[in-house]
Amino acid sequence: MAQSSPENLILINIQPDGIGFVTINRPKSLNSLTRSMMKDLAQAIKALDRDESVRVIVLSGSGRAFCSGVDLMAAEDVFKGDVKDVESDPVAQMELCRKPIIGAINGFAVTAGFEIALACDIIIAAKGAKFMDTHARFGIFPSWGLSQKLSRIIGPNKAREVSLTATPLTAEVAERLGFVNHVVSEDQLLKKAREVAAAIIKNNQDLVLRYKALINEGLKLDLSHALALEKERAHDYYNGMTKEQFKKMQEFIAGRSSRAPSSK
Repeated sequence: MAQSSPENLILINIQPDGIGFVTINRPKSLNSLTRSMMKDLAQAIKALDRDESVRVIVLSGSGRAFCSGVDLMAAEDVFKGDVKDVESDPVAQMELCRKPIIGAINGFAVTAGFEIALACDIIIAAKGAKFMDTHARFGIFPSWGLSQKLSRIIGPNKAREVSLTATPLTAEVAERLGFVNHVVSEDQLLKKAREVAAAIIKNNQDLVLRYKALINEGLKLDLSHALALEKERAHDYYNGMTKEQFKKMQEFIAGRSSRAPSSK
């Protein structure tokens, strides 16, 4: 099922296999974002999170770029809006989204586009893709998390260099630093994203949602409190299971074991 905003700038395509594709579709402007596009993207993520037929979301950009940031020709309209309005904030909606979001990054992901990529749970990048933070170059104050998230992923020294010099971070370097999960040729980008999505979909959906939440919430805590959170969630999970659910778990494990190839 394909849907779009009135001007077809944010496309939604829900596949029968449970993958919901969202595409930023303003290729002539390298997918730069207007205020209305930001709201449409936020609402697209929110709608797919609520749609029970969708198990995984894949976010991409059409044309030569993933997203070149905010449309600076409409900068005042964008930046003087309410940056705390969660309903029109795509990054806030991505962070609230219960379902895994895979970013399929081609070309440039610049500033706001970089921040949107950072909000993805898994990142697949095309060879030659570049992540660039131009906040300091253009006098734009970050508000979607780049100043805090990047340093926690690639280390503060490298993050300072990327942000203060506005130097592009290539997909290949980003993969070595642990920011990008896979680098593939551009013609294989969506195929690889679909493969990763399919691997997630094969698993227990309830546990996938709980596990994503546990990882993301634990990242906000120090290790001792994060481990305590895991213990607490595990206790609540197992205490809430019925005998029938334990039986189904055992049957599933037994079935997988019987199909496993012999080690001899």
